Amino acid sequence: MKRRLFLLSGTAAMVATKLHATEGTFEITRTEAQWRAQLSEIEYLVMREEKTERAGSSPLDKETRDGIYACRGCDLPLYDASTKYDSGTGWPSFYKSLSNAVRTKDDNTFFSKRTEVHCRRCGSHLGHIFDDGPKPTGKRHCLNGVSLSFQIAQM
Repeated sequence: MKRRLFLLSGTAAMVATKLHATEGTFEITRTEAQWRAQLSEIEYLVMREEKTERAGSSPLDKETRDGIYACRGCDLPLYDASTKYDSGTGWPSFYKSLSNAVRTKDDNTFFSKRTEVHCRRCGSHLGHIFDDGPKPTGKRHCLNGVSLSFQIAQM
């Protein structure tokens, strides 16, 4: 009984103390009410509470045009379409972000260690980075499409 209580207490503490990417100092800050007014419910859950959209639900996963993927929260350019590839996961995937566009932090939820990626300007949660991507980086930035807006390249 004591062992079970100890394990449950430890799990509860990990969940209770999880820091969101949105907690910190960023160039662009908004109140919860302002974020909720700007974002749809799923956008808010993903970008501000670090949830994940359903795989295959974003039309950006199949987007193939030249352009820039920007943060839906603040319009900061994050990824060039030339670094996008079809990872087969159902989420838009890139092997590299633009310079000084994103920040990362450890995500130790659900008993696994992952790297979370978020917008460096407003703190919005974008997705996770994995070490199973293509060359030249070997990284897979697996992103929630609702966190992104796509801007077609101007010719």
